[in-house]
Formats: sequence, C-alpha cells, structure tokens
Amino acid sequence: MSDIKELASAPKSGWEIYRSPEHRQAMYALAADYMDFLTASKTEREAVDEVIARLLEAGYSEGFATGRAWQALHGKAIFVARKGRRPLADGIRLISAHTDSPRLDFKQRPLIEQVGVGQAKTHYYGGLRKYQWLARELAIHGVVVKADGTRIPVTLGEEADEPVFTIADLLPHLSHKDGATPLSDAFSAEKLNIILGHEPVLKGEGEDAPEAPKEAVKARMLELLNEKYGIREDDLVSAELEAVPAGPARWVGLDKGIVGGYGHDDRICVYTALRAFLEAEEPEYASCLIFWDKEEIGSDGSTGASSRFFQYCIEDMAAAWEPETPFRRIMMNTKALSGDVHAAVDPDWQDRHEFKNAAFFGYGLSLCKFTGSRGKYGANDAHPEYIGWMRGVLDERAIPWQMAELGKVDMGGGGTVALFLAAYGMDVMDAGPALLGMHSPFELASVPDIYAAKLAYQAFFEAK
Repeated sequence: MSDIKELASAPKSGWEIYRSPEHRQAMYALAADYMDFLTASKTEREAVDEVIARLLEAGYSEGFATGRAWQALHGKAIFVARKGRRPLADGIRLISAHTDSPRLDFKQRPLIEQVGVGQAKTHYYGGLRKYQWLARELAIHGVVVKADGTRIPVTLGEEADEPVFTIADLLPHLSHKDGATPLSDAFSAEKLNIILGHEPVLKGEGEDAPEAPKEAVKARMLELLNEKYGIREDDLVSAELEAVPAGPARWVGLDKGIVGGYGHDDRICVYTALRAFLEAEEPEYASCLIFWDKEEIGSDGSTGASSRFFQYCIEDMAAAWEPETPFRRIMMNTKALSGDVHAAVDPDWQDRHEFKNAAFFGYGLSLCKFTGSRGKYGANDAHPEYIGWMRGVLDERAIPWQMAELGKVDMGGGGTVALFLAAYGMDVMDAGPALLGMHSPFELASVPDIYAAKLAYQAFFEAK
C-alpha cells in the first residue's frame, strides 16, 4: 500500500526549500536589487526606463537588427526579444507583465485654493481603497509637455531635502456621523485633493504696490512651479503627473523576510521576468518579454494589452529574423506566462479565502488556472496539458509553487492580461508571487517568493 504522504498534495515553504547558506545569500541579494528597482520605478515610464537601462547594460539594442532587441511605445510599454536555437515557427517563450499601478493622477486643470490652502485635484487610477491614500506622505512623479513640444520630467518629494505632499484626513472629533456610512460612500473621490502649499502672494509694500491676487496661495504655487520648471498653468493641461507614496522600498519585519513598498503589483513580475530573461542560459526557443501599461484600468489604450502593439512587435521581429514564417504559426506554437501577482491569505482576513485553493505567503510561485470573477467571466482558463507541462518544469528544479484562486467564488475576483494573449491561440497561464496588502500604497512581498518567481521564470525560458 502506498504511503499517503507520497500521494497527498503538500506544498512546501520557500524558507524550507531555500535553507542553504548559498540560497539565502542569493535570495537576499536578489531582494535587495529588487528594492532598488522598485524604488526607482514608481510610474510606468520610470519602470520602462529602468528596463531599458538594464537591457543596454546587457548589450541589447533598439530594433531587430540583432538577435537581442527591444522596442518601446510611448515610454510606457516595451517588447524585448532574444533569439533561440529553434526557428520562430516552433513558437516562442513569452512572459508578460504590466508597468502601471494604482495611484492618484492630477486632473488636467488641478490647481485650486480653499480656505488658505493650495491643493491639486486628482482622479484616482485603478482599483484602490481611497482611505488608504489619506494622511500619508506623497511624492509627485511625471512629465509636463509644453505647447512647443518641450518635455519636462518632474520628480518631487523623494529627496531628503525636498517637501512631500499629502491629503488631510478629517479628525475623529468631527467624524462621528460618518461611522454609519458605507465604506464606498464615506470617502468622496472629489475630496482626494493633495495639499501643495500654504504661503500666499502678499500685497506689495507702498501706496502704489499691486494688490494681492484673489487666489493668493494658488498664485504662489504657480510662481514656484514656474521658477523650478518654467511652466505656466496651461502647461498642466498637457501634463501627466502622478501622486505616489513617497520614500523607498523597505525591509519589513525583525527578520527582514518581507519587502514592503509601492508598486509590487506588477513591477515585481517585471523585475523577476527581466532578471530571468537576462540570465537564462542559451534558450532553446526565442525568448520574449512584453511589459504593458493600462492593465489596472482594463488594458485599453495604445499601450495596453488590448492594443496591437504586441502583434506589431512580433511581425517586425519575424520580418527581420525569419520573414517566411507566418505570424499565426508563431502564435499557435507559443507558450506564455501572464506574470501577475496573486492575493496571499491575509492573517487578519482569512475568511475571504477558501484555503484548499488559496495562495500562502512564502510558498513560492502562485499559478492560477483562471482569473475573472464569479462564474469565470472575463478570464483565460488554461488547459490542463499546459498546466501539467509547467508543473514538470518547476518540479524538475524543485521550485516551490502553489495553485490558487483569487478568494472565495462569490467574494469578487479580478482579471489579468492573460485573455488578450489567449486570443492568439497560444498556451497561457497566470503565474506570479502572492502579496499581502495588494493595491495598497505599501504592498508586502515575501523574500523567498521573489526568489522563486525569478527561478521559475528562468526555468520557463530554459525549458526544452
């Protein structure tokens, strides 16, 4: 009779698998480098810039004249390719991820003054819990484009000698009646106004001195913006300014076993996929990355997964490397991973998960057969043959992995870009680390999960 321990499923903790001094050293070195990447990549543009910097360092060039190439779009999405030993007709190995994260975007006419306080009006981007953005330090990142085409990068609130910004919360003494208000109604999006300043432009001295402007604090904000960046209020119409949490990614916990920071979703997959891609040894198949923008708002727009950017890149790659190979043949033979994060079981909200099919913090790469919501609406649903193949790839290298769904069936759910890749006929499945505090301004990632994701993605690229 077989030993039941050999028959039953028993996921293993990454801490247990990666217990050797060599693994621990490599694991923490990877996490430290990732923290630097995350700190430098607080917007989709910054993430793409960081990717390009690492590609250039590794000898990659723009366009497909060589076998190590990249192609970017509007500084927000990027496709990367590396030739393999097999022809493109045999398919490619592809990992996707997204460069955007939930945040607060400045409105096109953001500047206002209320009761002696200068503020910027915002429009939140992606699925966030509005109350989490109140009473915390914020920085401003982005770009202003003037009417003559001059492009002015903006980063304020990250250096120790720079001011930060914030949204004031209502004191408890005046908020008793709000306790009975549903959470969805308690925080108005139109009150997510960022405090920018408080000093007014004063009336000049002397009888003939000009009067102070009507909105004197707003006027002072405009003066300061003009002094620092040479811009006027109308220039903000063609700006893309994002309010994000200020400060670097940090170790969390006495043991430094967790990385805390803004934007793990989904820059943790961007980073680990890029590291795996660059470190994969002589891949059998052509290896490709596609990092999209706009996933958090439905993947629409020219830089989102519903655009034709990916298709155009594959067509350009094929035209340069193997012009006789049809696009459809490449796609039908492709294996892909949709690199996106999962929800780890929250120790304080365990009731939201169904434990047999939930992801646990520190237990390695989370594989998700399908996403979507409730009856699997809006989902890719991976085929069992592909899941079996991927299991074999991971088990061969003793990489910890777990299968998971996003909470109990009727609790909600969520989507990824996997369905947009599946539309081409390729095999695709979601695979990424599980987070605590997903979509919050300070998400948490397990150190062994970061390591397992990188090794899993590398095994995927190197698989025969």
